[in-house]
Amino acid sequence: GDARVRGQTGVVSERRGSYPFIDFRLLNNTTLSGEISTKKKVKRLLSFQRYFHASRLLRGIVPQASLYLLDEDYLGQARHMLSKVGMWDFDIFLFDRLTNGNSLVTLLCHLFNVHGLIHHFQLDMVTLHRFFVMVQEDYHSQNPYHNAVHAADVTQAMHCYLREPKLANFLTPSDIMLGLLAAAAHDVDHPGVNQPFLIKTKHHLASLYQNVSVLENHHWRSTIGMLRESRLLAHLPKEVTQDIEQQLGSLILATDINRQNEFLIRLKSHLDNQDLRLEDAQDRHFMLQIALKCADICNPCRVWDLSKQWSERVCEEFYRQGDLEQKFELEISPLCNQQKDTVPSIQIGFMTYIVEPLFERWAQFTGNTPLSENMLNHLRRNKAKWRSLLHKQHSSSRSNDHSGQVTGSQEQTLNEEETP
Repeated sequence: GDARVRGQTGVVSERRGSYPFIDFRLLNNTTLSGEISTKKKVKRLLSFQRYFHASRLLRGIVPQASLYLLDEDYLGQARHMLSKVGMWDFDIFLFDRLTNGNSLVTLLCHLFNVHGLIHHFQLDMVTLHRFFVMVQEDYHSQNPYHNAVHAADVTQAMHCYLREPKLANFLTPSDIMLGLLAAAAHDVDHPGVNQPFLIKTKHHLASLYQNVSVLENHHWRSTIGMLRESRLLAHLPKEVTQDIEQQLGSLILATDINRQNEFLIRLKSHLDNQDLRLEDAQDRHFMLQIALKCADICNPCRVWDLSKQWSERVCEEFYRQGDLEQKFELEISPLCNQQKDTVPSIQIGFMTYIVEPLFERWAQFTGNTPLSENMLNHLRRNKAKWRSLLHKQHSSSRSNDHSGQVTGSQEQTLNEEETP
């Protein structure tokens, strides 16, 4: 029969038909505990841990790990970094260390204040802080990539994009709040595996959302659950909060990479026809969707030291999924085979087919501002570095392999890169 058990990461695992029992705690290199078995009755629902933790916060019980037990020197450095939060070379990894792992909460509190959102929406600071803590806690720290630091990085990028003159001149406080909230919460409760994995293991979320934008729908619904439980917007008219919830969904769902062409075609059409009217709320919302999509995949446009760290992290997460698939004799997903899919080849393909087309259009929209030019320059330099590393790997493998053959993924990438 079917059995569902909640793992430590907050994801319900399933066993149906011939598929083996998969506990997502394996992604954290832990072994199955005898305490958890398929026979054990289900005692927790998907949102139970979030509900329990948030309820403790709302009752005023301080979390075990206090948020701001920091040395004054660290606080000073963190404050200094926040004064430069609009700079593109902002080091989110350093900021996360300086804030004792609370980069997302600290960044959001600062940005909501800077943009005047607390005053405009008459938000209660204690409630706002508690909501931000709920969001941060809902990310899985054991994920190499899809964690709260990624959310903070995307939020900082979104802040930079919201300041681009072409957009900033038309944005309302509602637009800014939606943009920052969507950036912060766009990957909440991410299990560290992708949609095809959830579908082929017959995960209940795949059934719930009928195999369409499964993770993005879950991120959105999780965000709405936290918003309602925190009562952050309870003082606003019901129609206003309903509109905010729907627009948050529209923004978060836009980050589904499977919809990339849909958004690119629409953006290209607007730019070619020069018919974007940012006085129109609908067009502003579309450009917020594009901005969030850019922020979500902007890693290749960062300075090399930061970009390389993100590249290695996302590939590590892919490889963990591949190891899990291999362990349970499932077909290994594309990009998840560490033996065949190298970091350079994955990154070159990602930059070529996903990142470059989007950011070239974004630069066209902004009017080739200094930020857009800077991002495209980093993108080109980073791609050249990955290409150089790939050729080194290729040369090394040829010298070590008498047959002189390279792996399929390397050969394909090399051919693509050498084609004019």
